[in-house]
Amino acid sequence: MEGTFSFYPCPSPPSPLLIKGEEDVEQLLTAPSSNAGDGTSKNKLPLLPLIFLIYFEVAGGPYGEESAVGAAGPLYAIIGFLVFPFIWSIPEALITAELATTFPGNGGFVIWAHKAFGPFWGSMMGSWKLLSGVINLASYPVLCVDYLKLLFPIFSSGLPRYIAIFTSTLLLSFLNYTGLSIVGYAAVGLGLISLSPFFLLVGISIPIIEPSRWLSLGNEKKNWPLFFNTLFWNLNSWDNVSTLAGEVENPQKTFPKALFSAGFLTCLAYLFPLLATTGATPLNQSNWTEGYFADLAEMIAGKWLKYWIEIGSVLSVIGLYEAQLTSCAYQILGMSEIGVLPMICGVRSDWFDTPWVGILFPTFVAMGVSCLGFVSIISVVNFLYGLGMLLEFLSFLWLRKKMPFLIRPYKIPMGLPALIIMCLIPSIFLVYLMSIGTHIVYLMSGSMTLLGLAWYFLMNLCKSKKWLEFNYEYNEEDN
Repeated sequence: MEGTFSFYPCPSPPSPLLIKGEEDVEQLLTAPSSNAGDGTSKNKLPLLPLIFLIYFEVAGGPYGEESAVGAAGPLYAIIGFLVFPFIWSIPEALITAELATTFPGNGGFVIWAHKAFGPFWGSMMGSWKLLSGVINLASYPVLCVDYLKLLFPIFSSGLPRYIAIFTSTLLLSFLNYTGLSIVGYAAVGLGLISLSPFFLLVGISIPIIEPSRWLSLGNEKKNWPLFFNTLFWNLNSWDNVSTLAGEVENPQKTFPKALFSAGFLTCLAYLFPLLATTGATPLNQSNWTEGYFADLAEMIAGKWLKYWIEIGSVLSVIGLYEAQLTSCAYQILGMSEIGVLPMICGVRSDWFDTPWVGILFPTFVAMGVSCLGFVSIISVVNFLYGLGMLLEFLSFLWLRKKMPFLIRPYKIPMGLPALIIMCLIPSIFLVYLMSIGTHIVYLMSGSMTLLGLAWYFLMNLCKSKKWLEFNYEYNEEDN
């Protein structure tokens, strides 16, 4: 793994290599690889499971894209899912590919902000992304139970509902505890099974598609905030997988391949069902809300396909939960390895070599939040994630300027001016989404940001008083 570093509690990790002059290039390119990417460990994550983990970090299937049609009609929805990947997904995936292969350590975007602007901004990045991730995580057991109550009405309310949420959260978290390889290959199976009914839906729809229906603008008033939030919700989080970089087999080669493969799979999984269903059925725009694909499947093929899609939605939710928890857990591990969190947060299980503290904390928070009426704060997740992404774009650009000779195993083939334009377009979109937030969103996001600030100074106090043990070697390396 030439020119990179990995994070381990000991010994001290090597720094990224810099090219001092042309005479050093050959020596650097032939330097021995570090342990992080040699691929010799049985626990390293190979390409195929990584593709499906990224897929579940971002999408998890066409479920959820229905609201785009309800908000703006078929034509704008199709254009949105065609164009938005170029505006948002591709730049985010490219930045992730470059920085994750350059700094292949657990912690991902936290490391990038730390390297670019220092420990304070690394800590703030960690706070924004972790809070948004954990709140997002809490929604998945609730969604899982909401689907199950269609078959078992006892889970609709009251104590049985809370017990079902509690039990499903523990079971899903235990799967994550059993090891990253198991989670990765489970994601492959969940992805293929949850997508299979849509393959059939597209095939059955083809003979009855009327292309003129794709041009419909809808007959309802346009809800642009919902439309753009739906696109953003369904096509973001490409950088979440960067927190697993230290666990990936040969990350310099594997990460770019996995990101581009997952991007291709995600775009097809959104576009084909959207084109098939909008072209095969007459438009009833008010019905296009989350879960409408199951009703469309019944209209096109029968109840058997409706039930299959409903089962697939449950499996998709499981995959989403596993991928999100994995990202949160290894982010916590990475933050402990660079000294942002105490070393106790990076403790691994002796049995499965998984960061059990990093798994336990999001699990308990998710159980607490999922039992509350937190639907109104979902937009807070987007706001906090947006703050983190703005910092991520700035970190990427500053690292290009600050460390121009840093060896980058994968490098976006653009100069700094073009990269600024590439980052500026999605940044403008982020600012727009954040500007349409309500007063409650601003209040809650501000409160959580203050919580992140307080946490940073509390950790500094713990370091100065030596109340907790931290890894100081990473910061000493930067000085």
